[in-house]
Amino acid sequence: MSLADLPPLREVLAEHGLLANKSFGQHFLLDLNITRKIARLAEVGEGDTVIEVGPGPGGLTRALLETGARVVAVEMDRRFLPLLGDLAEAADGRLTVVQGDAMKADMAALADGGPAHMVSNLPYNVGTPLLVNWLTGPFRPTSMTLMFQKEVADRIAATPDDDAYGRLAVLSQTVCTARVVMDLPARAFTPPPKVASAVARLVPLSPAPDAALVSAVEKVTAAAFGQRRKMLRSSLKALGGGALCERAGIDPDARAETIDVAGFQALARALMG
Repeated sequence: MSLADLPPLREVLAEHGLLANKSFGQHFLLDLNITRKIARLAEVGEGDTVIEVGPGPGGLTRALLETGARVVAVEMDRRFLPLLGDLAEAADGRLTVVQGDAMKADMAALADGGPAHMVSNLPYNVGTPLLVNWLTGPFRPTSMTLMFQKEVADRIAATPDDDAYGRLAVLSQTVCTARVVMDLPARAFTPPPKVASAVARLVPLSPAPDAALVSAVEKVTAAAFGQRRKMLRSSLKALGGGALCERAGIDPDARAETIDVAGFQALARALMG
């Protein structure tokens, strides 16, 4: 059986009596028109390696395989292993299914040490911590095209003075270019979540920022946005307060939401000494 011969996903789910598990934050994308668009936005094709987290019944997986890419799918929910196994058989060896927790997975090992794209409809309950792991960890993906709750996607791509601007925006944009490339209403999913969703596309900067700088940015943003309504001289007091701001060339009377990514990087470098 080829990919084109596979039955519709709704039929497969009904045949196996499978429903989304709320404890895993599951909301399925079953419309191939939508999943194919995500695959196009990910800019993957024949010969590329793609790591997908939380494939569930395999809606996005099918679209990724149609591009000719090799897919490594990490799925925690054992219920979907038979469905993904059928998909692997139809994919002529281009799908590898790994059962386990993506929070603990070695992404470099999954990619066999080579370049890989991350493309996923991420489980809502672990989307942000997974992204932070990938931004700060040793594995450097070629790109990340990831589905989040819309409010999280907006936080990733936000700029100063946006309501959504905060730690996640600064960290994401220290490591990558980041933008929202697709919005999806709740009705696009099965079952529909209570919120809208969006796809964020992140492409790592070249050259990559030093790991020590990324770590310092994490510390500075944790302090600054932890008390975001206070002036930096107060919110950064434990890190040096006004003196740290002066070394970085940043107004100590400014508030976190007004400081751009370059400003936070300057504060991080000042913290590093």
